[in-house]
Amino acid sequence: MIRIIVDSGCDIPQELLDEGDVKIDVVPLNLQIEDKNYVDDEDLDIDNYLKTMTDSKATAHTSAPSPGSFLSRFVGEESIFAVTLSSALSGTYNSAMMAKQMYLDDIGQKFIHVFDSLSASVGETIIALKIREFAKNNIPEMEIVEAINKHIGNIRTFFILDRYDNLVKTGRINPTVAKLASMLSIKPICKGTKEGALALAGKAKGFKKAINSLIALILEEKLDFENRTLAISHVKCIEKAVYFKEQIIKKINFKEILIVEARGVIVTYAHNAGIVIAY
Repeated sequence: MIRIIVDSGCDIPQELLDEGDVKIDVVPLNLQIEDKNYVDDEDLDIDNYLKTMTDSKATAHTSAPSPGSFLSRFVGEESIFAVTLSSALSGTYNSAMMAKQMYLDDIGQKFIHVFDSLSASVGETIIALKIREFAKNNIPEMEIVEAINKHIGNIRTFFILDRYDNLVKTGRINPTVAKLASMLSIKPICKGTKEGALALAGKAKGFKKAINSLIALILEEKLDFENRTLAISHVKCIEKAVYFKEQIIKKINFKEILIVEARGVIVTYAHNAGIVIAY
């Protein structure tokens, strides 16, 4: 038996967590705005969290789960595959690796593999669902590791946001990008790099033009789209996610398209009306 562990940087709905025999567990990150602390789990009120973040002049922060949070989920007879936020963006990968070593040192030997997603949000979602697909097909553990490592290297992640405040304040994006956006009403199109960091991929004036530019960037690579899942995460803007889906299916035939809502970690950085895509 196999169990998949993700952190709450992974935007995945409850129905997909519970689907099938291979379960996916979520280890929540911790969120903080001034002196208010939140746990990014199923009980987090995203609307209230967004309001508090918008009303506060302070920077909202996220912090990685403790190794113990992962360790408690590693216990059991199942083989473990864990998928974490990019190690370039969060300490979650290090926590999961420490938990793995603690388990092997103090509890016993079992199969535990931790993947650095080199991504976030639906980039993690795609990885977790691919592991589940392999597990359902009884692919051997080390073959899954090899295939997923290759898969991670081929995943593309992009995002278009209305606000970049927190990404700038926490040093995750160049302040020039945010200044450009606010001064000229330009929507920067950002991407995840192969190293798991963030970079500017393009820009356009207005959301619809940004979508067109993003689709053009996707088409340039001429990938095997018919064998890929496109996942779209949104922060309280389902209409933007649907619009993007409607536009992209006119030009690209993805195997499957998922639309999900962002969890607290991605809300913290994407803010209201942001979308993140991965394929």
